[in-house]
Amino acid sequence: MIPERVERMTSFIVMDVLEKAQEMERAGIDVIHLEVGEPDFNVPECVSAAICRAVCDGHTHYTHSLGMVELREAICEQYEKCYGVSVHPDQVVVTSGTSPAMFSMFSTLLHSGDEVIISDPHYACYPNFIEFLEGKVVTVPVFEEDGFQYRPEVIRARITDRTKAILINSPGNPTGTVLSADRMQAISGLGPYCISDEIYHGLNYQGREHTILEFTDHAFVLNGFSKIFAMTGLRLGYLIAPRPFIRPLQKLQQNFFLAPNSIVQIGGIAALKEADADVLRMRNTYDQRRRYMIDRLRAIGFGIPVEPTGAFYVFANAKHLSTDSYALAYDILEKARVGVTPGIDFGKGGEGYLRFTYANSLENIAEGLDRLERYVAERQQ
Repeated sequence: MIPERVERMTSFIVMDVLEKAQEMERAGIDVIHLEVGEPDFNVPECVSAAICRAVCDGHTHYTHSLGMVELREAICEQYEKCYGVSVHPDQVVVTSGTSPAMFSMFSTLLHSGDEVIISDPHYACYPNFIEFLEGKVVTVPVFEEDGFQYRPEVIRARITDRTKAILINSPGNPTGTVLSADRMQAISGLGPYCISDEIYHGLNYQGREHTILEFTDHAFVLNGFSKIFAMTGLRLGYLIAPRPFIRPLQKLQQNFFLAPNSIVQIGGIAALKEADADVLRMRNTYDQRRRYMIDRLRAIGFGIPVEPTGAFYVFANAKHLSTDSYALAYDILEKARVGVTPGIDFGKGGEGYLRFTYANSLENIAEGLDRLERYVAERQQ
């Protein structure tokens, strides 16, 4: 029999949608992908060149279990440059993607029954990580009229003596929300550890984003190279953690993962030191797509009262079409040949919404929204 902790785990619905779309494509059906949050750009040239050199030069052996010190130093330099915060390389754990960082972090942080506060809606995988490691998920609703921003006073009301951490994600998935500095500061002072998922940092189109480390060192930071540097398949992430957790995290690394990929770490160093122009080009392109998608979705009839200003998602209200976002997303895929993500993937608070990604070419986005517009018109007849 399969263990109960695995049986009760939910699927990642967006991957189910993607895999169904890929089946359709293998059958010769053209599908526009607006579902999966994966950059459509190739890695920066400096990254691919560094990786090729690393292979040719024989850098294909185990590294330090926490990651190459040169990469950890470069990560610290990045946080100093971008946010003015001081992080020591000994506080950084490099991982094979941000998901292993999350798994290791919750493994060292949570005792059975400890509570973690997350927003609703939220990134789909958070509850599965927490519950797999015997923690308890406590959700706090966030609302579209507030730009899906946390309200610190609502979080405070949910804190108990079992609350171990408050998880924030800014810029956020699925909402594209960028938390304001005053709300982040208020959350940082509530008492529990703050866990800040900063994987979409650098993809902010108005003002500037903030790291939780500007407000407190009673915090964990999750980040990586997948989104901002278009390095999804290379699997490179990291965790910044308080010093007392580093040795336990290192033991997990040594036993479960040994060390991160050596040549990809070298690519990560190149990304941090040489890819600023590539990041600016990609960010400007995303912003153009973002503005186009918001205008088109509103014109089609979807509700977007507050414009998302980060990541590469639009979380649009589709309740005028259906309150069953799962069925609606599959109907759109089947009839309009457009992949979108149902809001229910992101928690009960996401029901009735659809997530659209603009991590695709403007040409493809336009074609996908043309198809969606025809679908909506036919559905409403």
